Amino acid sequence: MRLVLASASPRRADLLRAAGYSFETLAVDLDEEVEAGETPAAYVARLAHEKSAAAMQQFLSRAQICGGPDQPPLKLRRSAVALAKAERAAPHDVIVLGADTTVVVDNEILGKPRDDRDAAQMLMKLSGRAHEVLTGISLRTSAGEWGRVETTRVYMTDLTADDIAWYVASGEGRDKAGGYAVQGLASRFISRIDGSYSNVVGLPVEAVSAVLRDIMGKSL
Repeated sequence: MRLVLASASPRRADLLRAAGYSFETLAVDLDEEVEAGETPAAYVARLAHEKSAAAMQQFLSRAQICGGPDQPPLKLRRSAVALAKAERAAPHDVIVLGADTTVVVDNEILGKPRDDRDAAQMLMKLSGRAHEVLTGISLRTSAGEWGRVETTRVYMTDLTADDIAWYVASGEGRDKAGGYAVQGLASRFISRIDGSYSNVVGLPVEAVSAVLRDIMGKSL
């Protein structure tokens, strides 16, 4: 099995590595705006799907340019039809993993903060209450796509104005959904987690493992 992680996130890479997976990374850059009327679950599922699809196209395009060890380089085929045909012809042992995580409170999606003021407002919304962390995963092969959404409930303690100012100034939450990192300084503010801890970090490893087992079982 050749696993490709469609992400530049060091946290997702660390989680996979800690679970014993060997993989390569292939970052993708997508518009992560929420579509009108989109639910949180549909949002993370869509982005995970788009990330795995984009990474598969990049992976195949790179292979077509470079060629195999005994093949001359091939010209990049740009049409959607050609890429779809190429995806069906992809090596059977290649699995691309796309994932997207968001924080949800009162059905409001809290993505990465725009700036420190936005991060502080997010923390005020999360203070002293429970919220959900949702991660959509998409695993894509030449045979098709498998996906699911994992939900974890997180309880945050009451935060004072000084707590929020201190944490925002640390800069830790600037590139994190919801404006905080459960595995870092913000761990002092988390009183309870119901569900997958790794999901809150950014990748539900057990869910990924379960889907991988399903894929490999179907490929036998």
